[in-house]
Amino acid sequence: MKRRTLLSTLPAFPVLSSPWLAQAQGAKPQTWIVPFPAGGGTDAFARPLTAMLTRQMGRQVIIDNKGGAGGTVGAGLAAKLAPDGTNFFMGAVHHAIAPAMYPKLDYRLEEDFIPVGLLASVPQVIVVHPGKVPVSDLKGLLATVRAKPGNLNYGSAGNGTSHHLAGELFKLQTKTFITHIPYRGAGPALQDLIAGQVDMMFDGLGSSATHIKGGRIKALAVASTKRAVGFPDVPTAAEAGVPGYEVSTWYGLWAPKGTPREAIAAMQAELRKAFATDEIRNTWHGLGAETPNLYGEAFGQFVSAEVKRWANVVKTSGAKME
Repeated sequence: MKRRTLLSTLPAFPVLSSPWLAQAQGAKPQTWIVPFPAGGGTDAFARPLTAMLTRQMGRQVIIDNKGGAGGTVGAGLAAKLAPDGTNFFMGAVHHAIAPAMYPKLDYRLEEDFIPVGLLASVPQVIVVHPGKVPVSDLKGLLATVRAKPGNLNYGSAGNGTSHHLAGELFKLQTKTFITHIPYRGAGPALQDLIAGQVDMMFDGLGSSATHIKGGRIKALAVASTKRAVGFPDVPTAAEAGVPGYEVSTWYGLWAPKGTPREAIAAMQAELRKAFATDEIRNTWHGLGAETPNLYGEAFGQFVSAEVKRWANVVKTSGAKME
């Protein structure tokens, strides 16, 4: 799997004055459905970004966490929200995986939503609890796993999430077996990893970043072609002995189908403004991410390609609901 380069693109709609939403809706707050519990990678990016947007627009942007079923519960709820320019949905790569993992979804990602823009993209990172898995590198982990197949376990944000598929792909490529333990989101899984209730995770770097820096968990490798910004001491999987293992977690923003074009254009303008600030740029770098520049139709095309890509990964890995 080749990692895609996210190129600068033109917005899908004409860029209008960003005060449009405030003029059209008065001081009514804006709501972002985040389909995972607090404390995960989605939250790590959503909270600083919505705080910045609140200041920029002069109106409150509220995060509404709706976790469950690998992010599909929140997506289903978001698809039914009023398309009035005040409701948005912050989804992730998990939602590109879901169509291949869940036989029945009560929403259609590419039909029930309008793509607004990419918000962040970070590599997956292989992290372990340093007390339960006292290894210094990825080769040590592989030796441990091969000595006792199935003895170690890994937590994920839920069935069909990138955490789950990253683990299954790792097992496929290394010919190893690690027991999968699904949670209702990356936040709960990460808390159990820190507490030593699970042994390891294939996590998005954004949610693990502060815990890696704090020494609560140990990073063995990032699943990317180059070392992550802000984490120069963490080797790539190829450097650590697993060439070709590349998985990234990305987060994006959508609006319910029928949302006015002006509202989409106004939000894109606000996102561009936020991503140009040193505050957001530095925060993203601290989480191992670059600030993106992918909007509208081009973001939609990226999502379509990801849906096809992950369908192939699911088929190849044999990943199943557990």
